[in-house]
Amino acid sequence: MVKKYTVNLSTEEAEKLRSLIKTGKSKARTITRAHILLMASEGETDATIADRLRVSVSTVERTRAKLIKSGIEGTLNDRPHPPKPRKLDGFKEAFLIATACSDPPSGRTRWTLKLLADRIVRIEVVDSISYETVRSYLKKNDVKPWLKEQWCIPKVDAEYVLRMEDLLDLYGEPLDPKRPVVCFDERPYQLLEDVRESLPAEPEQPLRYDYEYKRNGSVNIFAFFQPLAGWRHMEVTQQRTKVDFAFQMKNLVDIYHRDADVIRLVVDNLNTHNPASLYEVFSPEEARRIVQKLEFHYTPKHASWLNQVEIEFSVLSRQCLERRIKNVQTLSSEIATWEQQRNDACTSVNWRFKTNDARRKMERLYPTISPSKVDLTDY
Repeated sequence: MVKKYTVNLSTEEAEKLRSLIKTGKSKARTITRAHILLMASEGETDATIADRLRVSVSTVERTRAKLIKSGIEGTLNDRPHPPKPRKLDGFKEAFLIATACSDPPSGRTRWTLKLLADRIVRIEVVDSISYETVRSYLKKNDVKPWLKEQWCIPKVDAEYVLRMEDLLDLYGEPLDPKRPVVCFDERPYQLLEDVRESLPAEPEQPLRYDYEYKRNGSVNIFAFFQPLAGWRHMEVTQQRTKVDFAFQMKNLVDIYHRDADVIRLVVDNLNTHNPASLYEVFSPEEARRIVQKLEFHYTPKHASWLNQVEIEFSVLSRQCLERRIKNVQTLSSEIATWEQQRNDACTSVNWRFKTNDARRKMERLYPTISPSKVDLTDY
């Protein structure tokens, strides 16, 4: 039986179809249609084409007919579909986003797609809506109500600004061996021991370790960090009392920086980080001698990011501590090795946040002075 629609391709058309198939960058349906046209032009039957390409015979017949009626381009590409009407107009979409950003209903910790869909249907914003439609609107507006992020939210007042700019100016000064800037802090660490031997890594198989472990108590890690010199020192202790802090300050003055005239120390607002701690441990003469070589610079409250030793602690955690370490001896040895490698390389922090940057980026958070509060005529 003679086919009603016969496929006859020119050399240019056949070459175009072969190039389209070879690149493989078009849609799967477009590539399938190109195969159909090429095979039909070579005299293959509809049944053979359908069997080889795993399509129906009617699909092959429609493709033949479409070539005659619409040409190569019309056959390969679908006609543009009319846009579907939006399920939610601007006002309804804004209402959905506002609902997703509000507190979840009683008894729930977060909004889900089902809860959001049920809510806007219940209050008759729309007659019906699918979970997928809700998801698409949330994705479009980059809203993720199922996620929560814990953050340290500071109160930016005059004292906050004072301490922040004091530290930023301090970090902007050049290296002065006689007046070094040293950042200090501490961090707890939990000692954990495997109760079963881990299975080593193999090709296509990562290291495997058992979820069960044994707790061997907690210790404290003190850290000194001098950014401009690329020097740091870590020490593991059993606790972090005022006594421990006092002895760390004594070591800083008498061992680590004994040639310095004054050590400008950056610390946070922990209750032990106080010069008075030294007077509770040493004699008045000894405490005074140590304190006179220390110049305390405190970070603002809820602003530990201004202490550069926090960055060093982050590196220590990622490179050395994110594993199970069973005892103090192993922990101290591992930290000492890591510390020596970092000190040998003089690795430091590229601190680029300056006072001018703070005033520009945090302008809206800076405290403002009302003209009514200050009467310049009195001065």
